[in-house]
Amino acid sequence: MPLNVALAQIDIHFGLPKANMTVVKQMVSEAARSGAELLVLPELWSTGYDLERANELADAPGEGIHAELSALAHEHRLAIVGSTLTRRAGRATNTATLYGPDGACIASYDKIHLFGLMQEDRYLAPGQSQSICDAPWGRTALAICYDLRFPELFRAYALGGAGLVIVPSEWPNPRLEHWRTLIRARAIEDQCFIIAVNRVGRDLQNSFFGHSLVVDPWGEILVEGGEDPALLMVALDLDLVETVRSRMSVLRDRRPELY
Repeated sequence: MPLNVALAQIDIHFGLPKANMTVVKQMVSEAARSGAELLVLPELWSTGYDLERANELADAPGEGIHAELSALAHEHRLAIVGSTLTRRAGRATNTATLYGPDGACIASYDKIHLFGLMQEDRYLAPGQSQSICDAPWGRTALAICYDLRFPELFRAYALGGAGLVIVPSEWPNPRLEHWRTLIRARAIEDQCFIIAVNRVGRDLQNSFFGHSLVVDPWGEILVEGGEDPALLMVALDLDLVETVRSRMSVLRDRRPELY
């Protein structure tokens, strides 16, 4: 059976979690009505890059915005993933969390590679571990935005059996072709599906182009957004991962002892 996925390509109200939650609730309702089983939100969807207030805006796991998103997933019987500011041991992290259709937290990932051009390294604590899990539809991994520039992470996920990597993002202008190229490259070289959801609109320093993408293990683009808010729908045949990996044995033909 295909996995029906919705991509919530939204604008983000800078530093206003309640306003952003209102938008997300609308997206969740629409996705559920459309038959989606998984909804993917952008990076820092509840606040945007209001990092000067990161410690103030961050919620502890299971509290605040996390509890609200968990309740939405349970109410609509829909898995949801996106990244938010999270508070751990007194420091804020950029954390992607995957909630199952029962509202339970299936996986959580603190962004490993912090993006200095947007001052993440100044305000946030870096993640210290990968995140790969057995989701209801199969082996799934989480990454966030700038991580796309680090192929080692995605190769580790592929070697760990992940056939799907979800990448919430706030990827700004003018680097559209970097975005499209890196997503396709990660999908092709690791023979997996990539779901990458990017925001639209502006914040105080940057503008964002959207173009949320889903790419299959052959590198084919299955859906791509434009530059306006949209809810994109796509059905994924996850069996294609095994087909591609068995037909072209890239992972098995590696020579790591020589690298």
